[in-house]
Amino acid sequence: MIELPVIPSTEQRKKRPDWLRVKLPIGPEYAKVRKLVDTYKLHTICESGNCPNMGECWGAGTATFMILGNVCTRSCTFCAVATGRPNEYDTDEPRRVAEAIVLMKVKHAVITSVNRDELKDRGAEIWYQTVRAVKEASPETTIETLIPDVKNNWDALIRMIEGGQEVVSHNMETVERLYRRVRPQAKYDRSLEQIRRTKEYGQRTKSGIMLGLGETKEEVVKAMDDLVVNGLDILTLGQYLQPTKMHHEVIEWIHPDTFAMYQEEGLKRGLKYVESGPLVRSSYHAERHVHV
Repeated sequence: MIELPVIPSTEQRKKRPDWLRVKLPIGPEYAKVRKLVDTYKLHTICESGNCPNMGECWGAGTATFMILGNVCTRSCTFCAVATGRPNEYDTDEPRRVAEAIVLMKVKHAVITSVNRDELKDRGAEIWYQTVRAVKEASPETTIETLIPDVKNNWDALIRMIEGGQEVVSHNMETVERLYRRVRPQAKYDRSLEQIRRTKEYGQRTKSGIMLGLGETKEEVVKAMDDLVVNGLDILTLGQYLQPTKMHHEVIEWIHPDTFAMYQEEGLKRGLKYVESGPLVRSSYHAERHVHV
């Protein structure tokens, strides 16, 4: 039997544990990536999402690019990306992303985007053109695309995933019970269906879940079972970190031992690869997920 978590007091939740300490981003490779991102006027989820691994990843000369602007049409309570009315998208963005990847000599690129619900195709054509531009400019570069919820626009989904990327990711983010609070404009079953359809198209599938939002261990394990049934190959599990006081609070700091337990549970249930740890994010060690 899996024991229910003990919800800590408000005072306990305020103090970040030692295992979540990270180094500040410094070093010549970090500076090089910083300059390229600025020069090519690119957005990265590393910055927009306040990723704790930005120093490590940028120091290694890698980054996760965010296309279709940096303003999202959704208002998820966990996310640091700005919410509002996006500007018209930049049709030259695929070329600039591809050129930056060549200059950075990226071996594995992760590309994600904001939600563009106001667009009829959800931004699918820019997704397709970006993947194709990277593949043409740097054929040896492998690609993971972390795509948004297409709201049942399955034609848009096919266009997003037919460019030739090696991994297609769509994050569940949390357990079913917390969707209305954490992802008010998303639906748990719809995201599962999107993963299932992606797998049926023949793609390697990936998803991510944040922990510490008030979920129980039983609910996390159920989410794993639901994902396996719908064809998921790779799962990431990481600690939720509150971006600002206006966002969903951290309910619990999940211990590294618990993350290790979830990794075992996921593998036992049939997932091919589970990346699980306090500082794990969707694109963390993504290069390892290409050939599983």
